[in-house]
Amino acid sequence: MLNVLEDWHMIRRIEMSNLKFCQGPDCHTYNTQDRLKGIKGSKTYQTRRRSHFYYGRGNFCDRRCMEDWVAQYIEQGLDHFGRTTEPKHLTEENAWVKDYDWRIDDEQNRYFFYNTITKERRPLTADQYRDNNYTLNN
Repeated sequence: MLNVLEDWHMIRRIEMSNLKFCQGPDCHTYNTQDRLKGIKGSKTYQTRRRSHFYYGRGNFCDRRCMEDWVAQYIEQGLDHFGRTTEPKHLTEENAWVKDYDWRIDDEQNRYFFYNTITKERRPLTADQYRDNNYTLNN
């Protein structure tokens, strides 16, 4: 019985170490039942901790926390990584995107490169479509 209990505690420690905290700067201030932690008489609201989050590429527990982070750090991020200072241009040469048409039964024509300016389509195989490194120049 002791080994089972020790195993359970070890598994629990591993599971807890895989948890991560929501990065929302004000997450701990929102009054929800799952944020309220502690024993009777000394409970506190805490930042959410989960194995997976669904917002902001897995960094935020909800949209509100993600928007709080953006509001607080967007200027700092833009200053650090650089702001766009001149317009970017989409030309016929760089307007190619991979696309597919799920309604087509013919594998030969289901996957294609599509030029968003000229509307030209160039066929792709399924393997070429799934290959993230495949480009028109391969």
